[in-house]
Amino acid sequence: MASQPSNEEQQDNQNELFPIVAIGASAGGLEAFTQLLSHLPIDSGMAFVLIQHLSPNQKSLLTEILSRTTKMPVIEVHDGMSVERNHVYVIPPNTKMIISQGVLKLMPREKSHGINMTVDAFFFSLAEERRSRAIAVVLSGGDSDGTRGVETIKAAGGITFAQCEDTAKVSSMPNTAVASGYVDFILPPQAIAQELAKISCHPYIKRPTPLKLVEELLEGEDAIATIFHQLRDATGVDFNHYNQTILRKRILRRMVLYKIERLEDYVRYLQENPEEVSALYQDLLVALTCFFRDPKSFEALKSKVFPIIAKARTPESPIRIWVAGCSTGEEAYSITICLLEYLEDQGIYLPIKIFATDLNEVAIEKARIGIYKPSQLADVSPERLKRFFVPVEGGYQISKSVRELCIFAKQNLISDPPFSKLDLITCRNVLTYLGSHVQKKLLSIFHYSLNSTGFLMLGTSETVSDNNLFTLVGRKYKIYSRKMSTQNNFRLGFTL
Repeated sequence: MASQPSNEEQQDNQNELFPIVAIGASAGGLEAFTQLLSHLPIDSGMAFVLIQHLSPNQKSLLTEILSRTTKMPVIEVHDGMSVERNHVYVIPPNTKMIISQGVLKLMPREKSHGINMTVDAFFFSLAEERRSRAIAVVLSGGDSDGTRGVETIKAAGGITFAQCEDTAKVSSMPNTAVASGYVDFILPPQAIAQELAKISCHPYIKRPTPLKLVEELLEGEDAIATIFHQLRDATGVDFNHYNQTILRKRILRRMVLYKIERLEDYVRYLQENPEEVSALYQDLLVALTCFFRDPKSFEALKSKVFPIIAKARTPESPIRIWVAGCSTGEEAYSITICLLEYLEDQGIYLPIKIFATDLNEVAIEKARIGIYKPSQLADVSPERLKRFFVPVEGGYQISKSVRELCIFAKQNLISDPPFSKLDLITCRNVLTYLGSHVQKKLLSIFHYSLNSTGFLMLGTSETVSDNNLFTLVGRKYKIYSRKMSTQNNFRLGFTL
């Protein structure tokens, strides 16, 4: 199956995507903003966008105050304003702001579970807009806004900062971001500015065509082979089977963090610093996830899939679902919740087994515990939050009755044995990270694992090209039914 270009690859085909630094803050943020801006060079080639929680009914003096701290132009944003290098843009009061095609767009502010998530909203749009040239900074503030956005920007290949606890007037906002594990640098504002200045000089950031630069800087196949060998020795995972463009860009992201310009020098750094091998491994496995991602996909499961797999089933025959590439558990729990809702609505009482697997042991452990911060539950309705979650310190935990239905385990999809006799497999946004040969092998595995009436759901940007294995039943939401096929030669003992 031919690999479909990811959003990451599509974005990098555009020229002149200069870096944009999004700086989020809340209470105590003014002092941190001032310190950061006063130490930034005025010719970094980056643009800076400040998102602070401002009083909705009071005129902001932020633009005027910050203009005294930098010679860069400081501008309060108006709707439709284009972003330029070496400029500072300030969000107006009582607005939500996003960026699209280099243009800042304003809309009325809204709350999620009582929290204004204006920083997250901008970070999300910036990750999609600039990918590896998105930079997030979380400064002083009193809530969890920005944490999900930091995760999104890092998953897109960008770079992330948070203010260190010692210097933040109110530390819960940067501390929550740090606790997510997705922050690259934890520094005081002055040091963040100095680090941004250094990063702006790296060829990967400075040059206008990042995809071409990836090819130039990472063309050393011997060095790449050495890196993959080190990873395989340390983790047992062979990254030769993965999408090489995405992997190499994430290697280059690590080089930017350490201001390393030559691949051979990064190989040497890996050899001298074993902890960097583990850090690189985690970077390569970063995957974006959230509760009820693409909500209409879950409605499609309720209307197209669950009625069929629940039909004419006895209490001795549990519904069996495999969530492949489950990351930190949001996908598995979302599917479990949807299935429980459907069965209750229909007055059906059946046993359920949800097998949820991922290569990342750190993610799997988080999934087992099932504790999520309020910012991670922005897409969970109040009704679902009340019914399926229990308040705990710092957030909410999936209720025990739901957790007991989900079996989380580490699994390498390429080499470990699969599950069998399944009614549904979801594998969303995983194929994108795999090479075409492995994609084809994995689809054969899924076909083998499903019951004759089973279904497969992929990510919205993924597809099945082998018509001998699956029939498309939901084009918009990439739902497929299993075909009876004599051409599936998969065996449990296969090796790659």
